[in-house]
Parts: sequence; C-alpha cells; structure tokens
Amino acid sequence: MSGISPFFNSKQQPQQSPLILVADDDKSVRVFLRKAMEKEGYRVVEVNDGKQCLDAYETIKPDIVLLDAVMPVMDGFTCCKHLFQIAKNNLKSAVETFDTDSTLNNTVISQIWERTPILMITCLDDEESVNLAFEAGAIDYVTKPIHWPVLRQRLRRLLKEAQIYKQLEAANQALQHLANVDGLTELANRRRFDDYLNAQWINLAQKESPLSMILCDIDFFKFYNDRYGHPAGDICLQKVGAVLSFKVQKHQDLVARYGGEEFAVIMPYTPASGAVHIAEVIQAGIKDLQIVHDGSVVSQYVTLSMGVATIVPTWESSPLDLIVRADKALYEAKAGGRDRFVSSS
Repeated sequence: MSGISPFFNSKQQPQQSPLILVADDDKSVRVFLRKAMEKEGYRVVEVNDGKQCLDAYETIKPDIVLLDAVMPVMDGFTCCKHLFQIAKNNLKSAVETFDTDSTLNNTVISQIWERTPILMITCLDDEESVNLAFEAGAIDYVTKPIHWPVLRQRLRRLLKEAQIYKQLEAANQALQHLANVDGLTELANRRRFDDYLNAQWINLAQKESPLSMILCDIDFFKFYNDRYGHPAGDICLQKVGAVLSFKVQKHQDLVARYGGEEFAVIMPYTPASGAVHIAEVIQAGIKDLQIVHDGSVVSQYVTLSMGVATIVPTWESSPLDLIVRADKALYEAKAGGRDRFVSSS
C-alpha cells in the first residue's frame, strides 16, 4: 500500500499491544505522535490522507484511529463517514452469511463501531467543525497544537472502554450460547428452534420460497434407557445428534434437539424432494452408527422414525402449520412400523 508506513521501535512492540492508525498529511505531526505513542507501548501505523486511511483500516483492523480533519485527497470528515459505512457494510455481510449454529447474532451497528473509535485531530476548534466531527462518527477530538498529556489520557480512556466492552460482549456471548444451545448434544435447543423457525417463516413468506422440516424420533428410546441406563442414553443422543449435524450440511439449515429423544431439522429454500433426500441420508447415517439396541422390536440397532413436511409460508398461515404437518407425518411413520420416514407435502 503506497504511502502507508508501519513503524515499530527496535524492541518491537508485542502483537497484543494496542494498534493505533494515524492519518495526517503533516509528517512532523505523525513523527511526534508515533514516538510518543511507542513510548506508551502502542503499535503505530501512519498514513498520509483519508484514502490511505480507508485502505489501511480494512487491512490492519486498528484499535483506535487518529484522524486529521484537513488532508489532501480525502479530508478527515469524509474519511470518517466512509469508515462508518464500512462498519455498516461489514454488518450487512455478516447478516447475509449468518451461521445458523452461531449465537453471535445480537451485534448492532453501534456496537461494531465502538470497537474502533475515531478520534479527530483538528486545528479547526470552532463549533461547526466539532459538530461535523461527531456527526461523521468521531467519538472524541483534540485540537492542534496537540497537547500530548491530554491525548495520552484520552487514548487510555478509549482503550479501557474498548476492553470493558469486549469483556461484556464475551460474557453476553456466553449467556447467548447457554440460552440457545442444548447442553447435552450441543445442538440448537427448543428456544433457538422456535426463534429460527419464526424468522425464516417471515423471510420466506416475503420471497414465496419453500420451507421444509424433518421431525425425528429415536425408536423405542425408553426401552433403550431401561436396558442400558441413562448415561448410555445420553451418549446415544449425542451420537445421533452428531450424525444429524454432519449430514445436514446446507448453510441455512438448523438442527435442533426438539425435546427428549426428538430432533428437528429446519431447511429454508428446500423443496420436498430435497427434504426427502436429506431424510434418506440421515436414515443411512444412523444405521451406519450400528448402536446396539436390544430393546427395539424393529432392528438390532438404534433407528429413527421421521416425518418430513414442506410448505411455502404465507402471511395467512403460521409456523405451527408446518410443525403439525411434520408431526402428522412422524406419527404415520411410527404407525407404519418405525425405522422409516413419511413425507407430507
């Protein structure tokens, strides 16, 4: 990247030390800031203008950006607005490629932006310039000539706030995981199943696209627990859940523990033929496990009964309609002898 100059002192700052991106067309200011911040233990990358700042921002992911307001090519106010747009675009991309197994879906634009605070440097200390800085997305500002003790304290405060935010976010993510994941199988739990089904129903009703579901039940699981004990039953549930998770590979699909020995698969954009294919793959995968089940009256190994249903969501119908169809098909599979699936389209 032409014009982008990373500087590190001879001792080389450790990689975990804060990384500061400095954008200023005045070389003397950049040198002053670099030397002062390196003494504080920070890593520093310098750029000459706003355009270079945008390039560097996406490449190095700094902890803080020090941005001069008046620069050639692109001024600091414009650059700040573009940085904010990058954050919004990153959020949009994350939502579009959302991993259904992830629980990190509660981040909003403002939270993403707070991770990389912008501190504007300006010699324009009039009220209009200050307002422009904050409107563009800056979290604070300092005026030239820079008073280092003031800037040092502001950097420390911003970094401390960022660290507290990361700790709170980590704790929140842990709570989200507990709230949405079944502790035994590590699959989505019933709460996550309900939330995801409702969200996909609204999404697919707008797009008039199919939504498929498979409800699965381990055949004669009560007899399995009676025969081998509940610890063995837990291991059986884990193995069955692992097969479901492995065989259902499409990105938007969600595998959940529906309750007890029941599992569910939600498959957006999947027609009936695709859902039937997945049911066949799941059935074969469970048989390959060859988990001995002397209490079963249909096989010497653990088997599944499955109900498959597909519907195109509408505003006049509800997610319960799909569940009812899948549950009815599951009942028919059990009544028909178990160790099979029935499709209800």
